[in-house]
Amino acid sequence: MTSASWRVEKHDMLFHRMNRPLMVFCRVLMAWAESGNAEGWHLARLSGASWYAVEKARDKTLELDMFSVTAMRLRHGAPRCWDCQRAIATVISGNKTSQQVRERLKKDVAEMKSHLPGFRPGLVVLQVGDREDSNLYISMKLKVAADIGIDANHIRLPKTATEDEVLWNIEAVNDNPAVHGLIVQLPLDSINPIDTEKVTNAVSPEKDVDGLSSINAGKLARGDLRSCFIPCTPNGCMELIKQTGVSVSGKNVVVIGRSKIVGAPMHDLLLWNHATVTSCHSKTLDLAAQVGKADILVVGAGKAELVKGKWVKKGAVVIDCGINHIPDSSKPGGKRVVGDVHYPSAKERAGYITPVPGGVGPMTVVMLMENTVKSAKRFLQMYKPGKWNISYRKLKPLKPQLSDVQISCSYPRNPIGQLAKEVGLLSKEVELYGRSRLKVRVEVLKRLDKQPNGKYVLVTGITPTPLGEGQSTITLGLTQALGAHLNINSFASIQQPSPLSSFGIKGCAVGGGYSQIIPVEEVSLQPSGDSEAVSAASSLVVDSIKAYCHYQTKYSDKVLFDLLVPFRDGHQSFSPSQLNRLQKLGIEKSDPLTLTEQEISRFIRLDINPDARTDLASLKHEIMAILSLSSSAEDLQNRLAKVVVAISRYEELITTEDLGVSGALALLLNNALKPCLMQTLEGTPVFVHTCPSADITYGNASVVADKIALKLVGPQGFVVTETLHSADIDMEKFFNIKCRSSGLQPNVVVLVATVRALKMHGGGPGVTAGFPLPKQYSEENLKLLEKGCAHLKGQVENARAYGLPVVVAVNTFSSDTQAELELVCSQARQAGAFDAVLCTNWSDGGAGALALAQAVQKAAELPSSFHYLYDLELPVIKKIQKVAQNINGAKDVELSPKAKEKLAFYMKQGFGNFPVCIMKIQSSLGNDPEKKISQQMTALKIPHGPVFMATMTCIVTASSCTVLGCT
Repeated sequence: MTSASWRVEKHDMLFHRMNRPLMVFCRVLMAWAESGNAEGWHLARLSGASWYAVEKARDKTLELDMFSVTAMRLRHGAPRCWDCQRAIATVISGNKTSQQVRERLKKDVAEMKSHLPGFRPGLVVLQVGDREDSNLYISMKLKVAADIGIDANHIRLPKTATEDEVLWNIEAVNDNPAVHGLIVQLPLDSINPIDTEKVTNAVSPEKDVDGLSSINAGKLARGDLRSCFIPCTPNGCMELIKQTGVSVSGKNVVVIGRSKIVGAPMHDLLLWNHATVTSCHSKTLDLAAQVGKADILVVGAGKAELVKGKWVKKGAVVIDCGINHIPDSSKPGGKRVVGDVHYPSAKERAGYITPVPGGVGPMTVVMLMENTVKSAKRFLQMYKPGKWNISYRKLKPLKPQLSDVQISCSYPRNPIGQLAKEVGLLSKEVELYGRSRLKVRVEVLKRLDKQPNGKYVLVTGITPTPLGEGQSTITLGLTQALGAHLNINSFASIQQPSPLSSFGIKGCAVGGGYSQIIPVEEVSLQPSGDSEAVSAASSLVVDSIKAYCHYQTKYSDKVLFDLLVPFRDGHQSFSPSQLNRLQKLGIEKSDPLTLTEQEISRFIRLDINPDARTDLASLKHEIMAILSLSSSAEDLQNRLAKVVVAISRYEELITTEDLGVSGALALLLNNALKPCLMQTLEGTPVFVHTCPSADITYGNASVVADKIALKLVGPQGFVVTETLHSADIDMEKFFNIKCRSSGLQPNVVVLVATVRALKMHGGGPGVTAGFPLPKQYSEENLKLLEKGCAHLKGQVENARAYGLPVVVAVNTFSSDTQAELELVCSQARQAGAFDAVLCTNWSDGGAGALALAQAVQKAAELPSSFHYLYDLELPVIKKIQKVAQNINGAKDVELSPKAKEKLAFYMKQGFGNFPVCIMKIQSSLGNDPEKKISQQMTALKIPHGPVFMATMTCIVTASSCTVLGCT
């Protein structure tokens, strides 16, 4: 005991006079004990017990450490041996102490539940094999966990489990946010070789409540006790030592044993609690002499009754961690449990001693639970419901501004795996693709199925100049402002840029300045594999058509049938796609041997019309559009199976399933269905996926990328996506095609505008890429600008036609004047925009789009009244009229006789109830490229032209009649 523990405070005179003789006697004994006399220590303890009980009752200011009351009660109840004038050692009960800890942990769990209803600390025990002793230990752990309120689960793998299976299960638990502690029950009882060290180190350090991983052991060895998990047995030993009231600081402590579970961590723990520690083991010379020096003795050697009582220093604290079985005929099983210390003789000399059983054992289990509760507390400190904990980068924009590539290279990027974890993706749901990209598996949607979607924002623009108006830059700047500056979960979802756009005059097509995706060279110049997979799939279809056309003229029906349905192990059987073709033909048979000659001929003879088959370029666009609209692997395969690739001589439609290649196509595109996760300059997440051509199909990012992002951001988060071209071209297709296919409904439309583009629409001179801008664009010209704002008004009205609030984002340039910017904002609000704000995120990053983010946030709170432009049940010509009249200002739509004939044919095939996708010139609202402002067309003429088939969409272009079938 320290001198502070025995200090007597001043009391009133009356109390001192009444107890003066007893006080004097006690102080004499205290001085004798402190001089090093062991007998004095025992007599002082015996006589002082009742005195300090009186003192405690009389004066609550007595300076004892936090465990003094428990220690005094233990001393007061110690049995006395009057013959030798000393007390037998006080037994330190692990059962009683563990119960106290359990009660404390129950209160901690209840407090956590009060702050977050429904929350429970999670624990998983992973066992390999079926050892009886392991089963006993696990049942004890599960019982204690349930009593405390911990949600504990037991994973038992068979004895046949391999190391890879064990590691896979550990990885799955590491990724589970509902689990805060993971125990690997040792030994691993498997018939296969398993590296125990590798397995224990596979446990995430944040969940290693056993404290056995190298990271936690290293932190303990370095004294980093606050951020590591201390192994349970040493931690329990420290708790028992505290119960004695004996301070560890400055004491001579001997630890016998050097195992990774007890001895080594016990040494480190005592050392960093300021004890002078000696480690002993099987090679230690004169072990008895070392033990005799110990004020505190911790034994974990694993050898029955190794330490004899006569070795123990008088008054020492003895902690026995051993559990051994020795023969004992008096016991029912013929054995009894003993520790590593000879208990009968040691308790005659020790001051305090732990029994076996009932000492360290119960503490080990309860300290395991304490580590689990501690892990859950750490989780709650970091966890904010619905909030990500992303480490956003702080930008320091330079003036004059660097090039996009220089800016991209001047800021370090966060590890992409860390970003995936921060947004809620599990390691099994992502695949590394290059140094800075991850492919995200579509299966994540199944896990997040019940998670509500976030807010859905579409960024589009007015008709741009040939130089571009910064639509992608605004998209990424808005995402940065929402995430890095407003601390709102935000995700951008954009198309994979094509090499053509990357080398074009508009730049890298992934933003610019301080609002771009990094690394710029990887996203722009190193494809993610989507286009390559689509090219391979398209080539397979075209080659299959050529092969059919070639072999149908060379071989008989029987030979072709045997080639298509080959013998395997002496039997023929149909593939799933072949069974579907039989069903399509009305042949209800599944056994190839039962088909008649006529049925065989119908089955194998496609009779493809060489003049009515798809070409490679058209098919690439079609398959890319299908990939972009698919929500799952099953959805992708179903869509691919319905792709019409040719027409027979009898005017029957021939699909990829008829060719027998739909399954192969799905396999080729399986990896391309996974969106790529990247990051912006400030660290906000971005999905980059697919590149359907806006000139042929529709120019939007993929459905699956949008769906995953909407689940990850949560109900209060935002997903910002964009159209490739202006509002009158791609916004209409986004709503009527993509949103119909995905079932998603946007909340806000952001319309990007610039002063220079509006001047061009007001009648300004033409803009030619690569040449200096005419002076009208670099000087203030309010008259020209006001005239061009009629175009802005038309685009705002187009966006509002779908029942959504519109926020106009004015992307500012250094040549813009304050009067010009105010005029644009004023005209936008008069046109019906919810708000109009200035954006400088190209030069300032997310901070330059902060006003836009706040306006979008307010607009998203408005009640949604989103609706489509037309019903699918309308005739195709009526749908075309709806788009042409409402979006492009046409009075009527006129089809050429040939176009009418082709449309009638496809309507006959059942393609009438699909959306239409209308292509037009990009340089104006109408069909006259020279008329930039909103115009009234007298008629929209649709001549006939080349035709290709796709899935689920009927496409009619302004230059041709292009009908797509099942997208």
